[in-house]
Amino acid sequence: MGKVNEKMRKLVKELQEKREDVYKMGGERRVKRQHDRGKMDVRQRVGYLFDDDSFTEFGQHGYFHSNGKPVPMDEVRTPADGVVTGFGKINGRIAVCAAYDFTVLGGSIGDISEAKVTRAREFALKNRVPMIWLIDSAGARVHGGSGIDGDQISLFADSGYLFREQVTMSGVVPQVAAMVGPGAAGTAYIPGLADYVPMVKGTSSMALGGPPLVKAAVGEDVDEQDLGGAKVHNKHSGVADQIFETDEECLDSIREYLSYFPQNCTEGPPNVDADFVEDPERDEGGEIRESILDILPEEKRRAYDMHKIIEGIVDEGEHFEMKPKFARNIVTTLARIGGRPVGVVANNPKFWGGVLNNDAADKAARFVNLCDSFNIPLVFLQDVPGFMIGSKVEKEGIIRHGAKMLFEVARATVPKITVIVRKAYGAGYYVMCGKAYEPDLLVAWPTAEISVMGAEGMVSIFARKMLEGNPDADEVKKQLVGAIEPYIDIYKVAGRGLIDEVIDPRETRDYIMAGLELAKFKTVERPYRKSGVRPV
Repeated sequence: MGKVNEKMRKLVKELQEKREDVYKMGGERRVKRQHDRGKMDVRQRVGYLFDDDSFTEFGQHGYFHSNGKPVPMDEVRTPADGVVTGFGKINGRIAVCAAYDFTVLGGSIGDISEAKVTRAREFALKNRVPMIWLIDSAGARVHGGSGIDGDQISLFADSGYLFREQVTMSGVVPQVAAMVGPGAAGTAYIPGLADYVPMVKGTSSMALGGPPLVKAAVGEDVDEQDLGGAKVHNKHSGVADQIFETDEECLDSIREYLSYFPQNCTEGPPNVDADFVEDPERDEGGEIRESILDILPEEKRRAYDMHKIIEGIVDEGEHFEMKPKFARNIVTTLARIGGRPVGVVANNPKFWGGVLNNDAADKAARFVNLCDSFNIPLVFLQDVPGFMIGSKVEKEGIIRHGAKMLFEVARATVPKITVIVRKAYGAGYYVMCGKAYEPDLLVAWPTAEISVMGAEGMVSIFARKMLEGNPDADEVKKQLVGAIEPYIDIYKVAGRGLIDEVIDPRETRDYIMAGLELAKFKTVERPYRKSGVRPV
């Protein structure tokens, strides 16, 4: 053995001490406060999210600078400058992460922390792997150790790269922004531009201005949760995609979400067992396969829950729903059928009869765009009475919002399979991938009707004068409806070659799998254009 290098050993020991200090984050008191609120600390989150021993950190020794000069650690303790950055494996596949540390200056964004996250974005984009943010941050940093820092404020003039770069990454690699704490001001637009945004109930929030700023600017007294908590953004605004009780559940959802997606837009989504997965309960003769016959009510005006049909045809009945509490009249969910990831878009008659309104159109348009961006086939389950009508929705822009959905469904080039379960009325039929929107397979149950509207609606319009004041109006209406119904019978449509087949509902899963196999190498050519002019 050669000569002992004492200098190297001393330097390595110093390195270990510095690392140990960084691992203390904002200090014992602040970390305890984090835990007392039911929150994991930043290093627990990273350790939980990534596969065991796979995370590689970088930028660990960055700390707070002011006007390019480091602020002594004894004045302001900022280990890793409030953000943990690195890369590792999730389900055996590489992903990059930036996790904000609320125990360090409230997880605020300073010039060094943002330089670290910029490097993380560079890693993700250059290497074409998913980018994940774990957001627990007060937003842009405006303070020094004991008060306002003018140098930090002036840095705002050179900021904004993160949002522009997120737009560049959009549709190239999956982007996840998990709200595991607050996300105010600047950090609120990270989820606004991300693909998947889960939140934690009671501890997470996002808003362009926190309660103090809202009070100062508009005089409104509101607490953090009422302003931008998980309920607000999952039920009302639609900005978030899911809500969870704990950090652990939120992080688990990221792992599950990414399992449906390729690493980037040049790959296909990861299949389970390559081409086919047997599911005895849903395949021929299975109990669930048989029970699908009893889901629809005999009375066609009665509601039912579309989730039951979805669970009857997807592998193991499992699916990953996006925005389940927002615009509940339409379901957008990720699932697998025969081992292949698919995006399911389904009307839900249980809520407002499945009619399409502004929020439903926006929700569906975004989901279709997401799936098309990452080569995930789309399955449409139709039971739609059309779009909402009336002066209220016209003032709210129903045409503009509906056009978003129409645009995205028409633009999508991934495999598209359409199953008409019951109603397919008006423009609702179009935007749910009717024949003109290039479904690779278009099939219908025997209960299906394709028409500009239902027979009763037609009678109410063209026979209005005949029925007014008529003592036998109900009987006359019934006779007229009966006369019209044969003309919108699904076999009449099938007889003219306007659908591919009328199927036994028990065959739905089989036909979808066959359509996916047919369209596996689908190629669609479009005229050259720089970009479509999307309705917004």
